[in-house]
Amino acid sequence: MCEACVQVFAQPCARCRRCALPVPAGQSLCGTCATSNTVLDAALAAVPYAFPWSKLVLEFKFAQHPGWARSMAILMRSAPWVELALDDADLLLPMPLSRERLRVRGFNQALLLAQALAPAKTQANLLLRVRETPPQSSLSRAARLDNVRHAFAMEPLYPVAVAGKRVVLVDDVMTSGASLTAAAQCLRQAGAAHITALVFARAERGA
Repeated sequence: MCEACVQVFAQPCARCRRCALPVPAGQSLCGTCATSNTVLDAALAAVPYAFPWSKLVLEFKFAQHPGWARSMAILMRSAPWVELALDDADLLLPMPLSRERLRVRGFNQALLLAQALAPAKTQANLLLRVRETPPQSSLSRAARLDNVRHAFAMEPLYPVAVAGKRVVLVDDVMTSGASLTAAAQCLRQAGAAHITALVFARAERGA
């Protein structure tokens, strides 16, 4: 990613501190988050899921470019509040893939991002994907929430590994937030004290 594209397409914007959707300057919560509870304590995103980043993410995942994770992580670290979240975190947990999807893709893009962000704090085996689900991209928000219900679980060998910890959940894209919410619910039940979702790109409403 060249400096010119970063300057034009990756300028920081005000985002809701719980779902990372854009909000007017000076506003900390979107209307939805201001009037409802969410299992996530915070959500951070570096760029919108739009040109040119949407194409970059797709090629990163599906065209075998795992080496791009380091450059993407640099851009993520440059987003407001990300450095603080990483410094405060006890653990970085990448969103897990099912065995089948991992076999087909060959790598977990969320794990590569987490390792590039904070390798010493990254734990890849605490949060598990225990149920294969259809791709979220083809579903409505309500269907997405139902699709990932009970899809995640804690590793049985380490049932209290996140108890009382500040956890950062890492993924490449946040669309509806259904998967991150389902994973966060699992972590909350396991005793996590604070949960931040950190993604490279955030899809905006209607995108």
